[in-house]
Amino acid sequence: MALEMRPDCERCGTDLQADAPGAFICSFECTYCAECADDLDELCPNCGGELLDRPTRAKRHFDSAPPSKERRFKG
Repeated sequence: MALEMRPDCERCGTDLQADAPGAFICSFECTYCAECADDLDELCPNCGGELLDRPTRAKRHFDSAPPSKERRFKG
């Protein structure tokens, strides 16, 4: 099962490209940008889990395993 590769930071709404570094996730795939992860001391505010670098997905896999388009930022 592939990661969802959510498209935005849940805290500030910053766009997070699936094929670029800079996203951080917990084990439930809550997703944050680097700045917000740093502000949160690398702890997920939803579950208390550790926020780690999300791996990138090569564009060649987008057809078979597309990144999510569902935005999570509630603003």
